[in-house]
Amino acid sequence: MFSDQQLSVSSSFRDPSGLLFFKDGILYRQVNIVGKENYDELMNSGLYGTLTKNNWLIKHEEAGRSENVYKIVKPEIINFISYPYEWCFSQLKDAALLTLKIQKKALEFGMSLKDASAYNIQFKDGQPILIDTLSFEKYEENKPWVAYRQFCQHFLAPLALMSYKDIRLGQLLRIYIDGVPLDLASSLLPLSTYFKFPLLSHIHIHAKTQNYFSDKQLNTKKHKLSRHNLLVLIDSLESSIRNMKWNPKDTEWADYYNFTNYSDRAFSEKEKIVDDMLATTNPRMVWDLGANIGLFSRLASRKGMMTLSFDIDPAAVEKNYREIKQSKEKNILPLLLDLTNPSADIGWANKERMSFCSRGPADLAMALALVHHLAISNNLPFSHMASFFSKICKHLIIEFVPKSDSQAQKLLKSRKDIFLNYDRDSFEREFRKFFSIEKISEVKESERVVYLMTIT
Repeated sequence: MFSDQQLSVSSSFRDPSGLLFFKDGILYRQVNIVGKENYDELMNSGLYGTLTKNNWLIKHEEAGRSENVYKIVKPEIINFISYPYEWCFSQLKDAALLTLKIQKKALEFGMSLKDASAYNIQFKDGQPILIDTLSFEKYEENKPWVAYRQFCQHFLAPLALMSYKDIRLGQLLRIYIDGVPLDLASSLLPLSTYFKFPLLSHIHIHAKTQNYFSDKQLNTKKHKLSRHNLLVLIDSLESSIRNMKWNPKDTEWADYYNFTNYSDRAFSEKEKIVDDMLATTNPRMVWDLGANIGLFSRLASRKGMMTLSFDIDPAAVEKNYREIKQSKEKNILPLLLDLTNPSADIGWANKERMSFCSRGPADLAMALALVHHLAISNNLPFSHMASFFSKICKHLIIEFVPKSDSQAQKLLKSRKDIFLNYDRDSFEREFRKFFSIEKISEVKESERVVYLMTIT
């Protein structure tokens, strides 16, 4: 059924049990002969049915066989693959707790997670879900949990750093693709964490033990871990993570809509303009860039459009995600993104994790109240913006904010006005090099203008 005319997914090469590949634009998972026993145990033990019923594991259907492999399965599709360094605090926390819940449930069925990578978790319908069907192995009594170190590096260490030190330290995951080294986390965490027993054990002592055994052979006979003690370990990790908190303090961006210069009428007018433009284009996938807490993202998501709600501010993304959890919205995913330094291609051969741009293009991008920040705060010319947007979307809803606008004036207070070409004519001229302007709508009771553009 399957031939060599297939394209392997570059992120799945590390697992000898199988890999992902595309054929005719459809995603498949290959189960190798070496993964047969554990795959059959997953499917026949009832664990697969239980996990998929709880929406903890992605569903799949068996799609045939291929030469020299055990089976080919067709997994349910995730609309957008995101990475841990793009998640807010609560997203990483929820992903960690789901991983531990899955490990507990697996033990009930005589299995265990052999991988606890944060990259195995994605978000579907607003909830975290495990996407790696081959992460399970038969449980062996008294054997140490092989995924313990990985769990601590991928989840516990970054969460502790974000909670007890600085939220920005979550970005260490962009540098350390295999998780934050425990000795680094231990050195960065405040002294007070030495008096929090779970963190003392799982990070500080674990880091010292790791360093001690780095050049020694571990005697597994002396380091047995019974099922009971493994459950105690998991409960301890779970308790530690549940107790971690990060409350987004008031920031300029998280509280943006409390201090905006829009009148109520102007804001309603802008909503109507954007809503009409979304209806005109009817995109399947929308990227809202500089989305703040997602007010305009929801105009798209509530039309059934899959919407990625990007912002640079961890507090804004956190508030956005908490609102989604509370309202149980399914078509919106908040993510962290610095447009001036977006996620790059990283990992082995720069192909293991995809860049922000390579995960596009979106059917439509929105850039509302964003252009003046890129131009004035970051010295980005309109020509660069237009070129960039042309690479990531087919349609564009973009707002031009003139220098006379109070928000633009606020940015200019702290620097000299060197932006001689920052005007509406220059904006339109540069964007017309890449887009056709389909519609221009002036926002009443403001000097702002919203454009609908289509790539040429």
